[in-house]
Amino acid sequence: MSSQNNFKIWVYYGALVVVGIVFIYKVAVLQLFKGEDYLKQALRNSSAEITLHPVRGTIYDRNGKLIVYNDYVYDLLVVPIKTEQFDTIALCRILGMDTAELKSKLQKARSFSSRKPALIAKNLSTPAYSILQENLFLFPGFYIENKTDRKYKVTGMAHVLGYTSEVTKEDIEKDRYYKQGDFIGVTGIEKSYEKELRGNNGVRVMIVDKHNIEKGNFADGVYDTEPTPGQDLFTSIDLDLQELAEELLANKTGSIVAINPKTGEVLCIANSPAYDPNELTGPERNKNFRKLLLDPKKPLFNRALKAPYPPGSTFKPVEALIGLQEGIITPQTTFSCYRGYVLGNRKVGCHAHASPVNLRYSIQTSCNAYYCHIFRNIVDNPKYANVSEGLNAWIAHLNTFGIGSYIDIDIPGESKGILPSVKLYTRVFGKNWRSSNVVSIGIGQGEVGVTPLQMANFTAIIANGGYYIRPHVVKYIGRNKAHRPENLQRHYVSVDTAYFPLIIEAMNFVYQPGGTAFWASIPGLNLCGKTGTAQNPHGKDHSIFVGFGPKEDPQIAVAVVIENGGFGATWAAPIASLIMERYIKQSKETAKPDMYKRMLNPVTPAVVQSTSQD
Repeated sequence: MSSQNNFKIWVYYGALVVVGIVFIYKVAVLQLFKGEDYLKQALRNSSAEITLHPVRGTIYDRNGKLIVYNDYVYDLLVVPIKTEQFDTIALCRILGMDTAELKSKLQKARSFSSRKPALIAKNLSTPAYSILQENLFLFPGFYIENKTDRKYKVTGMAHVLGYTSEVTKEDIEKDRYYKQGDFIGVTGIEKSYEKELRGNNGVRVMIVDKHNIEKGNFADGVYDTEPTPGQDLFTSIDLDLQELAEELLANKTGSIVAINPKTGEVLCIANSPAYDPNELTGPERNKNFRKLLLDPKKPLFNRALKAPYPPGSTFKPVEALIGLQEGIITPQTTFSCYRGYVLGNRKVGCHAHASPVNLRYSIQTSCNAYYCHIFRNIVDNPKYANVSEGLNAWIAHLNTFGIGSYIDIDIPGESKGILPSVKLYTRVFGKNWRSSNVVSIGIGQGEVGVTPLQMANFTAIIANGGYYIRPHVVKYIGRNKAHRPENLQRHYVSVDTAYFPLIIEAMNFVYQPGGTAFWASIPGLNLCGKTGTAQNPHGKDHSIFVGFGPKEDPQIAVAVVIENGGFGATWAAPIASLIMERYIKQSKETAKPDMYKRMLNPVTPAVVQSTSQD
């Protein structure tokens, strides 16, 4: 062969080699790098994924009583491409829907996608579901999907439990776990423990034809996953105590919070007005929510966590502890009271009692003058450069008691309450403001706002002798009884533990003869407490009480606020005593049946005890 022919042969073989290399490269790319993408694309074209919803976890009280469970609900969906001629009027009659609405929903479904399922009717009534089950073959393209919705064994606890609702577009964008039609916790435990309660979706992959019609399981179900059920929650709530609190609050406006001081477990949280949690389930959910939202009594408002009330004289035990820590008083320190604290031509009033008073007697009789002196001596203490520095030191102490700061309870919506600032007073009184300008905050009035949860928490701190454990409403997660570690940690306040026994003793005297809560005492129980009558610029004073017991081994700390109830001893003290008695005795029998019956009355001027004191 000539050299020219040899060249052509080499070119020919060379071209074959190049083509072979390109071919191998392409195959390698397809197999090694893009194989999975193409497989997924093929799967998408020939299969359909059906979400398998898990069962949401149930919720129990601290004694194992079922509170929240699930019930099946049924939705009617349609795949537009699968529909054929059907009796529109018959379907509308079953659904209780007019033909114009049905046609509109079908048109909307076709516009969105002819091959994807679209919702026609949610939460079918039992009669509609039964009729459809028997006659679904008459409506090709329609099918029923079953899901679960929440049901409640109780008619209260709504602010603790919260509620679930269908996910919004924002929910889906925030967490791709959710798909249209899923439910999510919106408030309360349902929101805080959403991930524990919801479980995880499963999926079933089905073979479909070009019309999206199912033809059986794909790959014998090798790609299917089963849903993981949500975990059950065991709350710290004592359902019996909770129901008593709600009963005592009926016909009143206010709140009750009770905590086990040793563990931080919340034993009850009751608000009034409130609502039945069953109102926010089922087909009437949206309609009822709008009704509650527009209710002028604001039943959706969680007073226990959000409402900052002036604590009034319930503030005095904390004020006394700060005074002891700051070294400006001792147990023997006395101040005179002239039916109040006189400041030039101004006077902070007080009721009649013996004078001068020492620390224990000041708490027993709730002397306002004593605490005006303490407050001014704290913020004017010469160890601080000026009154601003003194006020900041006072605020720093209060913050350690959870006043003016978040306690971080495990349900959402908590307010940190209100404490004034140097900036505020400088703006109001000018840069030369004095402690005399703001002395009323020393007795829990003025610019001080404390939530009922915070009141119960600082009472638990006193009962414990100087520390608290984060209040929480969920005791265990799941059947293996898992704890959150933060619910076991102690938080110590800025006051030395050595000062607490004196204050506990003084609060015990509040229940003794001569004390402001004597008539609310329970025979056989050694309780401690402090009354409060909070001035209210919008109307009659609020009746407030904080207490704990038994004194020797505190099992419960409680805060009660009755709006416009007048004296603390009139409503809040007896209600708190009944709450403590029920929990300590674990019995529905009360030693004060007359007081119990009286506390069931609505708050009216006719039943206010005119002889009661702060």
